[in-house]
Parts: sequence; C-alpha cells; structure tokens
Amino acid sequence: MSSTRPQAMAHFDMAIPHAGASLKQLKEEGQKVVGFYCVFAPQELVVAAGATPVALCATKEEPIADGEKTLPRNFCPLIKSSYGFAVTDKCPFFLHSDLIIGETTCDGKKKMFELMANFKPTHVMNMPQGYQTAEDLQYWTASVEKLQRELETRLGVAITEEKLKAAIAELNAERVKIQELSNFMKADPVPLNGQDMLKVLWARNFVFDREEFALQIDELLEQIKEMAAKGEGAFPKGAKRVVVTGVPTGLGAEKVIRIIEECGAAVVYIENCSGMKQYVDLVDENKPPLAAVAEKYLNTPCSCMSPNPRRMERISQVVADYQADGVVDIVWQGCHTYNVESRVLREHLKQNSDVPFLHIETDYSQGDAEQIKTRVQAFLEMMR
Repeated sequence: MSSTRPQAMAHFDMAIPHAGASLKQLKEEGQKVVGFYCVFAPQELVVAAGATPVALCATKEEPIADGEKTLPRNFCPLIKSSYGFAVTDKCPFFLHSDLIIGETTCDGKKKMFELMANFKPTHVMNMPQGYQTAEDLQYWTASVEKLQRELETRLGVAITEEKLKAAIAELNAERVKIQELSNFMKADPVPLNGQDMLKVLWARNFVFDREEFALQIDELLEQIKEMAAKGEGAFPKGAKRVVVTGVPTGLGAEKVIRIIEECGAAVVYIENCSGMKQYVDLVDENKPPLAAVAEKYLNTPCSCMSPNPRRMERISQVVADYQADGVVDIVWQGCHTYNVESRVLREHLKQNSDVPFLHIETDYSQGDAEQIKTRVQAFLEMMR
C-alpha cells in the first residue's frame, strides 16, 4: 500500500476520540441528545427538535462479555456489544442521551430494546416487512409520525414544518458532500483506503458541529483533487478493486476491511449501512417534509426487508460504476437475514455482474483473522 494520505485525515483520526468530551460539554450547556443505533432513525426529526443526534456504541468486542450476562451467547455480536455498552454505562453517548431511538429491524434488537427500556427512555419504531407497496409506506409513515410526537413530548418542543424543512436541507447538503467524496473512489489510483473512508463516514455520526464537519470534508476533497492531479493515491495504480457489503461494519469491527487492504486490494466502496447506504438517497425537498422523510428512510435496502431487490440492483450498479474486481459480503454470526440474503446476492451477481464473490461469516474477535486472510488472498488471486 502506498503511504500517500491526505493531511486532512488527521482531523478525522481524532474526531471520534474527542466526541465523548464534546458531547459532555454540550450536555452541560443544556443541549438535549438523542441516541440511535440504526440508519432507519430519521435524524431530520431530531435536528428539527433542536436536539443533537448521536450514533451509539456497538462495534467493540470488549463489552460483549457484559452483554452475555443477560443475552444469549449465540446472539449477534453487534447486539451483545450494544447492550454491554449500555448496561455498563461505558458508552458516553448512551450515558448522555435523553432518549434512545430503537427499531424493529431484527428480533434480537427488538428484545434488546425491550430490556433497555427498563433503565433508559427508549422509543422503538415499528418497521414494515417490505418497502414496495403503498401499505408499507403508510405503515412506516405512521411510525415516523409517532416518533415526531414522542420527540415533541419528551423534549418539550414543537417540530414545525419550517424547522423540518431546514433540517432536511442541512442533512441533504451533507449527503451531497459524502457522495462527492465517494465518487473520487472511482479513480485509479484510489485516493483513500477503505479504512480511512470508513473513518470519515463514521465520523459524521460523532461530530456535533455540522458546519465544522462540512469544512473538514471540503478540505479533504481539495487535497484529494490535488492528489488526483498528481496521479497519487493510497494504492498503486491498477490495484485490485473490492466492494464491501453486508452487516454494519464500524470502527472497532473493521477487521475484514483491514485484512483485504493488508493483502493489497483497494476497498473502493463500503455499501454497508455503516458506510454509504445512508448517504445514497436524498430527502425530496419538493414534497411535504414529513412524508418525504418517511419515504427516504423506507427506501433503505436493508436485509430486514423481504424481498429486497433494491439492494441487489444497487450493488450491481456500484460494481459497474466503481469497476470492481470482486465483492466481499460480511455477515456477523447470528445475523440470519444477511446470512440468507448473502446467497441471494451471490446468485444475483453471478447472473448480472459476473464478478467473484466472497462470503465471510465472522464476529468481533481476532481469532479467525489468519483464516480470513488466507481466504482473502485466494479470493484476490482468482480475480481476473
């Protein structure tokens, strides 16, 4: 791997380590905080309520043992990590949250939120089973409206149409910047490694000064443009290009992405909901704001939706746009929806994109790192 790296990445290196202290200061100043775990949580409503949205800790192995004191050992590691962080107050973002937004994206998380509500104010959004019918949208819109009422009651505010429109415009502008950054990953040589791209995407959920975040993205974009003009990148020109998809893969649980890049391939796109999935679609600013917010979030192609053709179509398009040489699908042990859908995705890509496909089922531990490395090396060797 080339050592070329934009200097602006130094800011994102420290964004999450500094986030806990920043949030504590906001709380001391009287700011309300709303925590969430999933990209289905409509952040526009939180911003329109005058509160700060923050992603909650869920991607470290260390708290899993505490989670297993209550949850079954064969649960998904993401759920056990989430609950372990919450029940021990080791996550500053959970500790400082005035309300937690949960969602029924899987049975394990539903039961976790049921337990969590015993010691933290928790509002659970009910998900429809799909996104393709008018009935699905109607059901989900009612859930979004219920969240609006909960935020207004819990925080003692009124979410007006004007405030919601302003929040929509603000978050849409961020998504456009992230899309611009992602588009540079189509270049050869690739300007950022996948671990740095994940760090930037992940930082969005932990940086509370949105203007400062936008300025830092602009600086990063300028430096990447300069690198591109010089033919510089994070990898040598011609490096094999990999699209990563599957379960949420945040900082602390990026083992597979790290291994892929240590083996010399460039991760050019992270489709996971912890990656680009949350930034691809904008809220339609020409529609009634609450309805537009509901429509945007329902369109998220999560494996909890059945059937899920939008994910298949999107990954095929990403493979073409980013000239991918292969796709790696990461599945956490115990995540049944993504595990089943991995087989559907493999067949879809075989019929439509004809790129090598690697399914990796793992957890947060490092015990299988060498085995994964061996499989990734063989995978890269078979690429055309």
